[in-house]
Amino acid sequence: MKQRPTISDVAALAGVSPKTVSRVINNEPNVRPELVERVLAAIGELGFRRNAMASSLRSGRETATIGLIIEDLANPFYSTIAAEVARVARAHDTHLITVSSEEDPELEQRQFAQLCQRRVDGLVIVPAGADHSYTRPEAEMGMRMVFLDRPPSGILADSVLVDNAAGARAGIGSLLADGHRRIGVIVDSPAIHTARERLAGVRTALAGAGVPYDDSLVRAGVGDPEGAARAVAAMLDADDPPTAFFTGNNRITVGAVRELFRRGSGAALMGFDDFELSALMPRPLTVIAYDVRELGRAAAVRLFERIGGDASWPSEITIPTRLVRRGVEAGGDRASRVRPVAGPGSRSR
Repeated sequence: MKQRPTISDVAALAGVSPKTVSRVINNEPNVRPELVERVLAAIGELGFRRNAMASSLRSGRETATIGLIIEDLANPFYSTIAAEVARVARAHDTHLITVSSEEDPELEQRQFAQLCQRRVDGLVIVPAGADHSYTRPEAEMGMRMVFLDRPPSGILADSVLVDNAAGARAGIGSLLADGHRRIGVIVDSPAIHTARERLAGVRTALAGAGVPYDDSLVRAGVGDPEGAARAVAAMLDADDPPTAFFTGNNRITVGAVRELFRRGSGAALMGFDDFELSALMPRPLTVIAYDVRELGRAAAVRLFERIGGDASWPSEITIPTRLVRRGVEAGGDRASRVRPVAGPGSRSR
């Protein structure tokens, strides 16, 4: 096979020293224009490509590459985050390697180890597991890490989170203000940080209004639209059905919409997470929305601050939520009122 041309090959063809070639390809000053032209002509003729890894090592970087560990590459939520992290990485002349843990803690650990073996400069991690003490040896050797959407456990590290509890409190508060007292609550597993925080927000809102928390109106561990539809059906078939539902994520909301629409139910619906085509849902609903792009951007920016030498105490950045009316109203009109939910902004851990 034909070998890649080297700096020495370029130097020999251009009639200059290898050091002069290096200065030209690294855009260093004080190289005579005629020498620059000869080196560039030789590079073009030979098809020489700069060794980016070697260049990054000389500049103090490991590989000019960062890693992103997310849950599901096919999920629009995570693909939006990946796109935003990639955009910030490009602005820093850095490549992004994205891998999926598939919500498997063991796979998360293997992906982490493989990315560290590639000597990436830093990692953005959406945790699948509940214990991240396994990352400590790499952190002690200088690996920079930012945790996204869920906080780490077992290690002090930067995190960027949604204000889940405040969003849930505002959502339930809105339903209570509309007169609802029997509210069906459908969430994912409380073992997941986001579901646990959202359920805590529900409890706080109900307690603040003097409404008892009724276990018969709560379905936890629901992970897909089909399970959500079954949960809604079961509660509507009860002797004293809910007049409103709170759904803990967008997949649960989609299942709830299907069942409510199928039955022609007028029960109110409040769902956490906005989602594509939510404005075209066949019935009114309200979503607890937040800026997914800002979630990814903030994590990437924080990581590059660390890569750049920031050695301050780990911080927690909180992304605020807002209530947004979605769905098609009777007659085809769509409401678009947005109610902001106060968030604490950024605070130290």
